[in-house]
Amino acid sequence: MSIEEIFQHLQEKFGEAVRPGDFTSIDPWIEVGPEAIADVCRFLRDNPALRFEMLHCITAVDYLEVDEKKAAKASFVPHLELIYHLSSLTLRHRVTLKVMLPRWRDDHPGQLPRVPTVSNVWKTALWHEREVYDLSGVEFVGHPDLRRILCPEDWVGHPLRKDYQMPIEYHGIRAR
Repeated sequence: MSIEEIFQHLQEKFGEAVRPGDFTSIDPWIEVGPEAIADVCRFLRDNPALRFEMLHCITAVDYLEVDEKKAAKASFVPHLELIYHLSSLTLRHRVTLKVMLPRWRDDHPGQLPRVPTVSNVWKTALWHEREVYDLSGVEFVGHPDLRRILCPEDWVGHPLRKDYQMPIEYHGIRAR
């Protein structure tokens, strides 16, 4: 099934909650509104014409230019993108979904953006959502065990954010 046909199915069911992304890129994608991601994923898994039974990964990309001169020329507004890679092993097709999020909830620095969990759709999301939470700072509402998975629990910040400042010292150990 083509990306355009998958988009048609989603558009008919979810309307404005799904928007065309880039259907011609090497990795074609569809944009999904943050509030609809769990429902869209459940539909993609359960619809007999689609049957996306596999979530490969969830990752986050931080679109932020920290250099002020480059930021003035940037063609994007700073934001985070969640990227979901899905496959139907049965029907042999795949799709990529993107969710655009503000870098901070309600534009308050330090307040992590939130999105519904898909861990109740695919169990593999349990690990992937924890990784994104830990490294990129996105909260997955409804996740049953949202805590750090790679960094220690008392680690400050999210290392894959472009404005992250590596601590000089951690528990008395100097990093530099």
